[in-house]
Amino acid sequence: MLKKYFMSHHNLFTGHSICKKSPPSFGCQTWDNLTLIFTNLIIPLRIRSRVVMTPMPMEIFMDPEKLGINFDHIWQKTLTVLNPLKPADGSIMNETDLAGPILFCVALGATLLLAGKVQFGYIYGMSAIGCLGIYALLNLMSSSGVSYGCVASVLGYCLLPMVILSSGAVFFSLQGTIGTVLALVIIVWCSLSASKIFISALDMEGQQLLIAYPCALLYGLFALLTVF
Repeated sequence: MLKKYFMSHHNLFTGHSICKKSPPSFGCQTWDNLTLIFTNLIIPLRIRSRVVMTPMPMEIFMDPEKLGINFDHIWQKTLTVLNPLKPADGSIMNETDLAGPILFCVALGATLLLAGKVQFGYIYGMSAIGCLGIYALLNLMSSSGVSYGCVASVLGYCLLPMVILSSGAVFFSLQGTIGTVLALVIIVWCSLSASKIFISALDMEGQQLLIAYPCALLYGLFALLTVF
C-alpha cells in the first residue's frame, strides 16, 4: 500500500500519466501535451486575429470622394439656395447628398443653442416628418418619381436661410414686428429655393407654387422655433 501511495505521488510531481488504458477525449494530459496544444492551436489563432484586425488604409479617409462627398457639388447647391433667381442644375440637384443638410441642421441647432434654446430633437423630428410628407406629395404629383434621400437633400440645403435667421436671434430678439417680417422673408426664401430645385430636377414646369406652399408650411415650423 505504501509503495502504491509513493508511486502515485511521484507520478503527479514528475508529470507522467498514471493511466495505462487509452485516454478519453479530455483525460490524462501531460504538460508536454498541453504545451503542444497551446503551440499548435492558440498561437495560430492569435496570429490570424492580428491579420484580420489589420487597419484600413488611411487613403480611403483622406479622399472625400471615396466617401461620397463632393465639395464642388455642395458649393454649387449652396449658391443655388442663396440665389433663388438662379436656375438650378437638375442633374446635380437630383443626387442624394446628405453632407450639406446634416451640416445645416447641426448649424441651426447650434445657433439656437447660443440663443438659449435647446431644440435639437424638434429639428431632427420635424425634418424627418416633413421630408416624409413632401416625399409622398412629390411622388403623387410627379410622373418620374423621386427618392426620399433626394427630398431630404433638397429640403436640407434650403434650410440655409433659416440658419441665417437663427444666427440673428443670437444677437437680438425676433419677437417683434421686425422679427416677424424677417421670418416671413426667410420662409418665402426657403420655399422658393426648394420648389425651384424640385421642378428643375423632376421636370414639373408650371407647378412651382403648388410645391412652394407645403414647403412654406414646413419652413414655417422652423421659423416658429427660431422666433419663439
